[in-house]
Parts: sequence; C-alpha cells; structure tokens
Amino acid sequence: MALGQLKFLLVAIDYFTKWVEAEPVATITAEKVKRFFWKKIICRYGLPAEIVSDNGTQFASRVTTNFCKELQIRKSFTSVEHPQSNGQAEAANKAEELPQVLSSYHTTPHSTTNEIPFRLTFGTEAVISVEIGESSPRTTLFEPGENEEELRANLDMLQVVHEVAHVREYAVKTRVAGRYNRRTIPRKFHPQDLILRKVTRTTNSNKLTLNWEGPFRVVEEVGRGAY
Repeated sequence: MALGQLKFLLVAIDYFTKWVEAEPVATITAEKVKRFFWKKIICRYGLPAEIVSDNGTQFASRVTTNFCKELQIRKSFTSVEHPQSNGQAEAANKAEELPQVLSSYHTTPHSTTNEIPFRLTFGTEAVISVEIGESSPRTTLFEPGENEEELRANLDMLQVVHEVAHVREYAVKTRVAGRYNRRTIPRKFHPQDLILRKVTRTTNSNKLTLNWEGPFRVVEEVGRGAY
C-alpha cells in the first residue's frame, strides 16, 4: 500500500514503562485493531491484564469485545478522541519516519519516570547510532567475553530500577493531580441526564464555530468518567 494512503496511526502505550507500539493504517476497523493487538502486543509481550481505549466503534465493536473476552483481557474506555489528518503528504511522511521516531522515543528518558522506556522494558540500554559515529564508553570499553555477565547484572537490577521509576512516577502524578484538582470542579453524570458535548476543533474550524453541541442524553456510564 502506498504511504500516502496511510492516514491514521494505531498506537498502544504501556502505562508504566511508557513503551510505545504503533502501526500506520489507511482505515481503522475492528479487524485491524484486533490484528494490531495480536501482532504488536500479545505476540511480543504476552497477554495484558487490561486494555484502555476510547469508546470509538472500532474498540467497542463485537469483534474487539469478543477477542478480549476470549483472552480474558479486561477492556475499559476513556473519552472519545478523533485524531485529525493534515493531508496525505504529511501522513506519508509520518508513516515513513515512524520507526525512527519510535526508536528515538524509546531511547530517551521519560519526564514522568526519569527512565528510558527501552531499559524499563528490556532491562538494559540500547546502543544508539550516535554511539557509533562518536565514541562512547559502552562502545570503546566493550568486552565480548564480559557482555553476558553485564547483561545478567542489568537484569538483576531491573526490579530496583522499576521500583525507583514507580516512586518517581507516583510523585509526579500526585503533583499533577493536586494542581488539577485545585482548579477543577468534579462533575458526575447519570443516565437520562442532558449534557452538552465540547466540539473538537479541526483545521476547518474558525472563530464562529460553536464550542458546544447537543444536548445529548446520557445512556450509560461505562467507567472512568466515560459515558
């Protein structure tokens, strides 16, 4: 398929390690979501306990629901989001550059954990291309005979690395939640309530575009503030 036809990205992120898997697709269907879960997540990392997604039709469909049910994966929903495309040329560039973008992301410390996603996932750091062009201690001091022992030591330390990252992540989330709660009035809706929905801005929006649409009637609360 031509890169220009790949307008969307299916993206999954592990909440703790921040490891990302992504795949460009021309259309987002329930079958493609199912294949993405199977190829990119389950076959590589095993069965997750829970998958959290927006409640778009691709994720709430019978195909996806039955797939998760058969594998005993808990499925939860958040608010709906509608990613917008800026044209085929930009979509093609994103698809072509995706491997490099993911590689850079996976080998850069995350602001929440202050750790590298690659290390949190695999227990060691990846050798990146810049270390080949410019000498680094890991390349100049590398000893093949000691490599296995060093990798085992890294794996032995992985639990400690996870615990430190967890403490840092919890501290950051606590600070963020505190700031958010100080300026936010919590609202809870119930079935049959009438509500307005905030309009998602697109490239075609202008200053006369309405900020809210509706009213809509709440049918069901599906959890985590999603209705």
